[in-house]
Amino acid sequence: MATICGHSLILLLILFFFFNSLAFSKKCHPNDKKALLQIKKDLNSPYELISWNPTTDCCTWSMVDCDGKTNRITRFDTSPANFGLPIPAAIGDLKYLENLAFHKVNVTGQIPESIAKLTNLNFLDLRWNSLTGPVPSSLSKLKKLTYIGLSFNSFSGTIPASLSQLPNLGGLRLDRNKLTGSIPESFADFRQQDFYLYLSHNQLTGNIPARLGHANFTWIDVSRNRLEGDISFLFGKNKSLNTADFSRNMFQFDFSEVKFPESLRNLDLNHNRITGRLPEGLAKMGDLISLNVSYNRLCGKIPVGGSLQRFQTTSYFHNKCLCGAPLPKCK
Repeated sequence: MATICGHSLILLLILFFFFNSLAFSKKCHPNDKKALLQIKKDLNSPYELISWNPTTDCCTWSMVDCDGKTNRITRFDTSPANFGLPIPAAIGDLKYLENLAFHKVNVTGQIPESIAKLTNLNFLDLRWNSLTGPVPSSLSKLKKLTYIGLSFNSFSGTIPASLSQLPNLGGLRLDRNKLTGSIPESFADFRQQDFYLYLSHNQLTGNIPARLGHANFTWIDVSRNRLEGDISFLFGKNKSLNTADFSRNMFQFDFSEVKFPESLRNLDLNHNRITGRLPEGLAKMGDLISLNVSYNRLCGKIPVGGSLQRFQTTSYFHNKCLCGAPLPKCK
């Protein structure tokens, strides 16, 4: 009798684990699995997606994660690869996606319109690829986005002003593209704390809108464009600015009376047309990590104090008549 009971118990355990594994194998939502398999097909079944076996649970596949409660795909994050193909339109069928990254995988062509269907998306990283065409204005429909990374591509055309309609956006990286036109005035509407804006290495022109003086950027980089005019309104004691790079443009304004926030750590203004003298306030900023005002039209003695004398001469040289340590003495 004991033997029979023992065999029965073993049989029950086997059946339990069998049905449990069967249930687990069906954990993946069929709509998500269908979309993922279409993505794999559209990418010519690359080696990086070898674990995407249609007979297994898609929640166990590499590069994707499922929500622990709903079992829907919430993360799609490709590792370094060389797809050499467009982003599959089927990505828009992963309707519960929160995190999407095609980072450094050589996807080509334009951003598919279907991405606008991902209304739960909060993180979009498409940096370091071969993407072309315009930055889609339809991204402004994705109201949960906190970060957009499109740098190191070949996007062209103007920057969509509608991106400022994203209430939760805290970071926008459009640097290292071929964007033209001006910086949208609506970018003054970004309200997230610690907002960072990277627009460097494009072909942007015109003045930075004065209305952006009402915004409070923590990091701003518009270097290596063709921007001009005054930017003094972007500074001020009440700002949260930490890092600012305005180098290699055509900005022209009097630097003498500009005020700086205590939070400022890095400031690069090299290769512009800035006049006046260095503000005395810079000498009171002992926590300043880097400063470059070279290749401008500044004059007068470099204020003494803070970090100013610790910087190399290359931070100051090629100005009209700037003098004093670390440059030669004033005459």
